[in-house]
Amino acid sequence: MKLVPLGDRVVLKQLVAEETTKSGIILTGQAKEKPQEAEVIAVGPGGVVDGKEVVMQVTVGSKVIYSKYAGTEVKLDGEEYIIVKQGDILAVVE
Repeated sequence: MKLVPLGDRVVLKQLVAEETTKSGIILTGQAKEKPQEAEVIAVGPGGVVDGKEVVMQVTVGSKVIYSKYAGTEVKLDGEEYIIVKQGDILAVVE
């Protein structure tokens, strides 16, 4: 199966959380904070959304930073994805 986002939605795959801090402390599962950095897996077509023209500014394969509480988490074929609106993406990491 494959996720195909509609409108101004983007499918993200969250990057792996750090296992240790910079000082070398190993973090347990609950202490790890979910990273807000993800890779773009699929991009919707854009178009007219809520009466406004939306041009998609991200591309598949881009690394992005998204808003902390944004999106909907989805599990498909054993993989976890997050579907967010393009407006919830804060920056592209180059």
